[in-house]
Amino acid sequence: MSTLSERVLGAPAGAYVDREVDIAFAHDGTGVLTREALREMGVEQLPHPERLRLVFDHIVPANTGTTATLQAELRGYARASGIDLSDAGGGICHQVMSEGVVRPGMVVVGADSHTCTLGALGAFATGVGATDMAAIWASGATWFRVPETIAVNLTGRLGGPAEPKDVALACVARLGMEGATYRALEFVGDGASGISMDGRLTLCNMAVETGAKTGIFYADAVTVRHLAGHGVAASPQAVEEPRYEREIAIDLSGIVPLVAVPHRVDTVREAEDVAGTPIDQVFVGTCTNGRYEDLARLARIVRGRKVAVRTLVVPASRAVLARAIATGVLADIVDAGCMVAPPGCGPCLGAHEGVMGEGEVCLSTANRNFKNRMGVGAEIYLSSVATAAVSALAGEIAVPEVA
Repeated sequence: MSTLSERVLGAPAGAYVDREVDIAFAHDGTGVLTREALREMGVEQLPHPERLRLVFDHIVPANTGTTATLQAELRGYARASGIDLSDAGGGICHQVMSEGVVRPGMVVVGADSHTCTLGALGAFATGVGATDMAAIWASGATWFRVPETIAVNLTGRLGGPAEPKDVALACVARLGMEGATYRALEFVGDGASGISMDGRLTLCNMAVETGAKTGIFYADAVTVRHLAGHGVAASPQAVEEPRYEREIAIDLSGIVPLVAVPHRVDTVREAEDVAGTPIDQVFVGTCTNGRYEDLARLARIVRGRKVAVRTLVVPASRAVLARAIATGVLADIVDAGCMVAPPGCGPCLGAHEGVMGEGEVCLSTANRNFKNRMGVGAEIYLSSVATAAVSALAGEIAVPEVA
């Protein structure tokens, strides 16, 4: 029996294969580099522009004149080449791709390390550098070494204040930041079916923090409903029982709120152990936790109350923002004193919209807390949305009572 990655790529683990790429995308940062590499290669005519996407998400709106000029040039190139463009305000590339673009069984490559997020839809999705992306745009294909697979066997159901982000942090802590290098993490087990699509996207997103090539779920009824909501028909993928290189078990019923402390994602503590740590800013958003389910959870916790520290909320896409407006979720967030920025990556990469000052502390729902990432000399703690919400109200890291 084959693993899901082996089935999608059509070869056993360890084999080298050439594969047509169904969707290849870059963002405003890597898109500039991809375009430059294509110039150096002398490529002007792209053979499959219908498979390509550009998503402006990293520095939107532009923060300097130089950034604006580069983005303007990239817009012109996309339009002249027939590349689908999601412009500033459309949202984060991984979220935009999850909204009816990526389907089960696809081979998806993005010029961003968190492209593995899209494995939540039953696709083989992975990130590459800008030069590799240029080669894919020029040819429509690329090569892969089919990865060995580690099974993440999920049992039970989440309870109390725990949420999928806590599961993701538990997984990274178990494997370490290099424990799954060039492996696929296949999320399986009876507990997998109880994870929502938003939660699956979170789990697959953080697979790369273990060094994994991708994270992947089998497409099932949850996947079919999600895609149907975006007007796309899909079928479940048959679950097989392959031989895995390794298996780790995670009992969802035993998961509690967790926090990754500076400056490593795999240095994880129970939230209770770091409760009382003063914070200067809370950030809810990113390709990890900027989806509607996340904003709704934040709104439920802060409704009718006021945050005690500056709290920045960035929806992952325009569709997420629109739904939050229509349901009143955004009003609750704003009434609580939170700031809301346009859909995109926000301050996650440390370029704008909430960069931290030296000595300041941020509690973030993002996926990385490396030193100096969100500001030189700042410290970043990573948590779930529920933990971030109660901490914003308390002005210090706190433990949620409900998710």
